[in-house]
Amino acid sequence: MQLLSPAIAFLRAHQLTRQLREIERSVRALPQRSRAQLSVLTLREIGQASRSEYPHLYGTSPEARYLPWGQGTGAGYERARSDNPEVALRGIALWLAVAYHETKHSPQDRLQLQHLAVLRLLNELKRLHRPADPVKEWMRVGATA
Repeated sequence: MQLLSPAIAFLRAHQLTRQLREIERSVRALPQRSRAQLSVLTLREIGQASRSEYPHLYGTSPEARYLPWGQGTGAGYERARSDNPEVALRGIALWLAVAYHETKHSPQDRLQLQHLAVLRLLNELKRLHRPADPVKEWMRVGATA
């Protein structure tokens, strides 16, 4: 198993790197308004995933729970390539949420690098999600805490 885990992590990191390049291109090609909408969708997806029992398996069917990794990034990636803009936005948000949780606490160096790359893209989107009224936003966050 000690030989298998690094090999699986290497393959997964390679796959995520390839998909992330496409996701980044898609995000940067979006108009400003769509990016702001994507920011909200991504935040919502990350929150929903974090409330699930296994956040890194968010978007994965229960039967596929024992695969080396979940199906959420694959489903999100396929949706992100859709010609329908709404489906594409939701796919990008799903991909980012699952990739974030999947790489978050990984002991593998290559997956930690993926996590940093995902964080950079999330930070770009976060900067677009500035509240119109900081006091209302503060009150909303305080009410949910």
